[in-house]
Amino acid sequence: MDAKTLQARLLELIRRTSCEMPPDMIRAVDKAWRREKKDTTAKYAMGVMRDNIKLAATLSQPLCQDTGTIVCYVDRPDWIRERVFTTAFERAVVEATRKGYLRQNSVDSITGKNSGNNLGPGSPVIHFHETAGKAMTVRIMLKGGGSENVSTQYALPDNRLGAGRDLEGVRKCVLDAVHLAQGKGCGPGILGVCVGGDRATGYVSAKEQFFRDLDDKNEDEVLSKLEQSLLADANSLGIGPMGFGGGTTLLGVKLTARNRVPASFYVTVAYMCWAYRRNGFKISENGRVGRWLYN
Repeated sequence: MDAKTLQARLLELIRRTSCEMPPDMIRAVDKAWRREKKDTTAKYAMGVMRDNIKLAATLSQPLCQDTGTIVCYVDRPDWIRERVFTTAFERAVVEATRKGYLRQNSVDSITGKNSGNNLGPGSPVIHFHETAGKAMTVRIMLKGGGSENVSTQYALPDNRLGAGRDLEGVRKCVLDAVHLAQGKGCGPGILGVCVGGDRATGYVSAKEQFFRDLDDKNEDEVLSKLEQSLLADANSLGIGPMGFGGGTTLLGVKLTARNRVPASFYVTVAYMCWAYRRNGFKISENGRVGRWLYN
């Protein structure tokens, strides 16, 4: 596959991610809209989200003005080098910014200057993993700043919450994060939660949960039950979409666990806004897209 073909495929991936909501999220938003009571602000808010989703796809315009941090995961086979992929992806990002699929979002933290093309130290974020397969798998998410601002991390035990080093302590941390985020983060939200790990891997692992389907079932039975109970508990708080009240505070909770050292017990909560932008594809060495991952 030549560089121009790869760049074109990646540009289309960025466009779809920015402008088209994945089907599992469309179903979740529709279900939430039907669930909210007639003539309430919550019903109205969910209706605006439904309209926004349709318009963005029709007009090929971003679902949200904040196209967020660009996070890319690549399962890389032997036929492509990291440097080659990175160059093609960065060129696709520049073109997507020029076309308006991405907002000019990369700001120098020291000078405050915007690069204007979404490139700079740490921007975009690319994670590479080797794969023995023949196809390359590319997944991206666009993580908005509002939802990132209400992501958080706890260290157990937490005396303020009365949370110990157990799953009940984890539950208290997650519900506290939901309570603190109310009215912020552009809810209804989706949570990615990592139990354990260190401070850095906790955030990475929590955010990786956003690549899961909303409708999937955790392979760990304990975590699966906790996901379901946390979703029900959060939606019983009455916070509702955008903090307007109602029964849809969260659309999903996804948990994972990582081993920890005895001295530390972290609970990391990554928050995703309702504009749940993630997509991906499998692409062969000849440039053929074999499968879109979230269709």
